[in-house]
Amino acid sequence: MGQNQSDASLHQRSREDLTRELAAKFKDRCFTSLEFYSFKDVFKTLADHQGSVLHLKEDTIARFLEIPDILGASPVVFQMVSYLGAFPFLQDAPAVLELPQMIMVIVLLTERCKRVLARGSVDRTKLIFKSLAVHDRKASEASSSSPPPAPTDLTTSRRAGGGFTVDVPGDDDALDDSVDDDDDLVLTAYELLDIREAVEQDEAPGYHGAIIPTDNFRKLVMLLLLAAPLDAQESLSQYSNRVAGEELDRLRATAECIVASFVNVETAPGIKYRQFQSTIPVLFPNMFSSFNALFEHFLFSRNLDFSKHKSDQIHTSTAAAAATRKAAQPLLSDKGDILNDHMLAQISFFLPGSSLFRRTRRLYSGNDAGFSLGSFESKVFNWRAPTILLVSGTRLGDVPSGGQETSFAQSLPPKRFPDGSKGHRVTYGVYIREPWKHTHKECFGDADTTVFQLEPVHDVFPASTVNTDYVAFTKPPSHQSCLAFGAPHPKPNQSSSHRRGAHYSLGTVCLLLDESFEFGIFNHDYASRGGAFRTSIARKHNFQDRFEIDQLEVWGCGGDEEAKAQAERWAWEEREAEARRKINLGTGDIEADRALLEMAGLVGGNRSGGSMA
Repeated sequence: MGQNQSDASLHQRSREDLTRELAAKFKDRCFTSLEFYSFKDVFKTLADHQGSVLHLKEDTIARFLEIPDILGASPVVFQMVSYLGAFPFLQDAPAVLELPQMIMVIVLLTERCKRVLARGSVDRTKLIFKSLAVHDRKASEASSSSPPPAPTDLTTSRRAGGGFTVDVPGDDDALDDSVDDDDDLVLTAYELLDIREAVEQDEAPGYHGAIIPTDNFRKLVMLLLLAAPLDAQESLSQYSNRVAGEELDRLRATAECIVASFVNVETAPGIKYRQFQSTIPVLFPNMFSSFNALFEHFLFSRNLDFSKHKSDQIHTSTAAAAATRKAAQPLLSDKGDILNDHMLAQISFFLPGSSLFRRTRRLYSGNDAGFSLGSFESKVFNWRAPTILLVSGTRLGDVPSGGQETSFAQSLPPKRFPDGSKGHRVTYGVYIREPWKHTHKECFGDADTTVFQLEPVHDVFPASTVNTDYVAFTKPPSHQSCLAFGAPHPKPNQSSSHRRGAHYSLGTVCLLLDESFEFGIFNHDYASRGGAFRTSIARKHNFQDRFEIDQLEVWGCGGDEEAKAQAERWAWEEREAEARRKINLGTGDIEADRALLEMAGLVGGNRSGGSMA
C-alpha cells in the first residue's frame, strides 16, 4: 500500500519538480538563512530574462567572478557550471542556470558538498572530471578548441536526454565497471528525494572514452592558481598584477608544470579519468579549494547592509565596490630568489594555504647569507615552526666538466638513472614540520615531512612509514657532511673508517645537497621499496636528476609569534657574541683571564681553551 503511494507520487513529480526539491534540501543543509537571502538578491541582480525564466549567462558569470579575459578560462568555467547545474540528471546537461541550478553549482563546487554527498571530495572529483570532459573524439583530439557553449534557446536546452555530443568510444583503456554504474553521489541525491528506484532516464555519458582537453585544463589551472589565496569577500581583480607582463608568463609556466603531472602534452590530446582520479588526491588534494571563495561570492550581496536604512543602500554598495578594488596585501613578506606568488599558490595545492599565504617569511637565502652549512644553521635553526626548503639548479650533463663537478660525480654511487624530465632547470623542495637540529646519530622529521618537485614537472613524495630517514643535517667533522632528505644517516662506526672518495648513500626517494651547497641530486629508484618517502604516482619508472645549485632558500611558515620568538633568539645570541668580544684578555693575570673565559663558556669542562702562556 505504502509502496504504491510512493510510486504514484513519483510519477507525478517531473524532473523539474525533483530538481527544485533537491535544491531546497541542498539549501537547507548548506546555507544559512542570511546566505540564501543574499544569494537570491545577487541572482536577481545578475539574471537575464527570457519570458518568465530568470537565468545566468556565460559573460554574466565571468564578469561577476571577475575572471580575467586574458586567461581564456570563462568558456571552461561555464561548461563546468552548466553541467553541474543539471545534477542529478546529468544526462540533461548543459542546464539552464536558474536559481535551483545555481544552488547545485555552489554546493558542488565548494566544501559545502561534504554536507550532502556520500564521500565529499571524492564525489566532487568525479563530478569535476565529468564537467570538464568531452566525449566527441574529434573535439577531444583538437585540444585547443573551446568547449561547446550551452545553447541559448531554453526549449532546446531542456530536451530530454540532451547533453554534450557523444561519439563512439575508441580503444581507450577500460576502467573498472564500477565507475560506469550509478555514482554514489547520484544515489545520495535520490535518497534525499526519497526515491527508492532510479528515475527513468536516458543513459548519461560515462567515463569511458572521455578526456579533458589539455588546453582547457591549462586555462582552468591558471585560474585556480590565481584564485588560490582568495577570501570569500575579496575581489579577484585585486590580483590583476599577477596576469600582466612577466607575471603572466610565470603563471603560464607554473600551470604548464602542473599539467605535465597528468599528461605528456606533446603526445596526448587530453587527460583521461584514470590519470585524473589517481593524481588529484596525492599531488593536488587542495587544487579545487580555489573554487570555495570564488563561488561563495554569490552568497555575499553588496546591496545588503542591515546596519543602514534602505535609502543608504546605494551609497553602501558603491563604497563596498570601491573597497574590493583596492590592491590585495602581498602574499609574500619578502622577495624570494625562487619562491614567487604563483609558486606559493602551486604549493598550496598540496599544503594548507592557511599556513602559507601572508604567513611565510624568508629565513635563509644562499645568495644573501652564503652557500654553507654554517650560514644555513645560523639563519634557520632558531625557527620553531614548519619550514619549506627550496632548491633550484641547472641539470648536469652525463659527462662531468671541471674538477669540482667530477669530484661530486665520484662521490655518488656509480648506478645512474635517466633524467626525470626534459628541460635544463629543476626545482625541488621539502616541507618540514619539526624545528631543525643537528643529526649526530639519527635523522629527524615526522610523517608530515614531504619532498616535492615544482618544475619542470610537479610531483609530490609523501613520507613513508617504512623507515624514518627523513632529514639529515651533518657538519664537519661528521662522516660525509651534507644536507639530505630520505638518505640513510651515516653510522658512528663509519666515521672512523671513512676514506676520501667514499660514496654518499642514496635512499629510494632521496634529495641530497653536498657540503658546500654547490651540487645536488634527486634519486628516484622506483623498482626498490623501503624508502623514507613514497615513490611517484605520476612517473612510475627510475630517474635521477643531478644538478648544479643556483639558488637555495628556506621559508618559515608561521605568524608574528614565531617571527618574534626567532628575533628574540637572534638578539640573545648577538648579545652573547658581543659579550665575548668585549672580554679583556692579556692583562698578565692568567688566572683572572681563565676565570673570564670560563664565565663566557669558552673553557672549562671538555674545553681546553689552548695555551695561556
